[in-house]
Amino acid sequence: MAEIVYMPKLSDTMTEGVVAEWLKNVGDEVSSGELLAEIETDKATMEFESFYDGVLLHIGVEKGATAPVNAVLAIIGEQGEDVAKLLADAEKNTPSDEKETSAPEPKVEAPKPAAVVDSVPTPVKPAPVAAVSDSNGRVFASPLAKSMANEKGIDLANVIGTGDAGRIVKRDIDHYTPYVGGTASVKRSFVGVESFNDEPVSQMRKTIAKRLSESKFTAPHFYLTLDIDMDNAIGIRTQINALEAGKVSYNDMVIKACGLALREHPTINSAWLGDVIRRNEHVHIGVAVAVDEGLLVPVVRFADGKELTEIGAEVRTFAKKAKDKKLQPSDWEGNTFTISNLGMFGIEAFTAIVNPPDSCIMAIGGIKQVPVVKNGAVVPGNVMKVTLSCDHRVVDGVSGSEFLNTFKKYMENPISLLVK
Repeated sequence: MAEIVYMPKLSDTMTEGVVAEWLKNVGDEVSSGELLAEIETDKATMEFESFYDGVLLHIGVEKGATAPVNAVLAIIGEQGEDVAKLLADAEKNTPSDEKETSAPEPKVEAPKPAAVVDSVPTPVKPAPVAAVSDSNGRVFASPLAKSMANEKGIDLANVIGTGDAGRIVKRDIDHYTPYVGGTASVKRSFVGVESFNDEPVSQMRKTIAKRLSESKFTAPHFYLTLDIDMDNAIGIRTQINALEAGKVSYNDMVIKACGLALREHPTINSAWLGDVIRRNEHVHIGVAVAVDEGLLVPVVRFADGKELTEIGAEVRTFAKKAKDKKLQPSDWEGNTFTISNLGMFGIEAFTAIVNPPDSCIMAIGGIKQVPVVKNGAVVPGNVMKVTLSCDHRVVDGVSGSEFLNTFKKYMENPISLLVK
């Protein structure tokens, strides 16, 4: 008997998927556990295995097309089986909003804009051609152009008109340059083509838009910003990296300091679940990683108990897997707090949108050299701005401020990151 293979739900937030690649063609033999297709979800492109043995009799979603979860993806059975009745039965049992699949719109090459051209040839000799006039010698010009020419002392006979039928208009007077030394006044204009290219929205971008819109317009956000003195952190990092026991980044230090601070402030390590507020006793820190389609947030689990070098190695592995679209659901699920770091791009400070179900997200800016006051004297210093975005349903200003000051204590005394 033929078996229907349905579009799988490969992540907790997936509602539809795109077939990125078919690894089998109709008529090919398929074994249980053998790769059948690559499915693009809202988080990553994942390999999908067959659950059945047999022949691939039917492909229900073509490469590049989108289909909702539980739509007919394929049919596997014995060679020569009739799948028409099976498809008809599946059609009857499919909700109306899941019956359509959509292929991405073809990419349209935008026309290249034309080059800058002279609207009028540039005569060198003789003087500019006279403006268009009637048989009586009257120059065709708008009343406003005539008035402006009179005020500026411009002879309309020397002005080249660009209006209808060579009529002189306001812009011709505005841009008029007197004839000097055998070179006529020439106006230049850019001639271009209006164009655009509509790109299909990826599953990842759809989910980012949906989840962050819900967060921004449902959770009442407020923001707390603090300056961190990074002089000691710079010194400690330099010493650690000189030992060649494993490289440590400032981001690794931020993750560790956040983990220790969250251990002391469980209110920040909480989630709004509607009827209850969940106080997490474990610390799982999500680290936003940029990919072509948007952002992924792999999770450093039990970050408060890991060494800096261990955190660094884990984050680097996540970053590579994210760019290769190899992250699995176990890599990105379960965060209790999130960090977004744009400091490496020269961003001094920014605010981030809370990443559900977390109650807070910390935005990390770059380290900037600025004058600071130490012991009553103005000296050079290294300062990093951090901004905590908070869901006011869970976190109040005082609890957010206390967490930030604990985080500041760890970052400004980084030796504590090595002994806890």
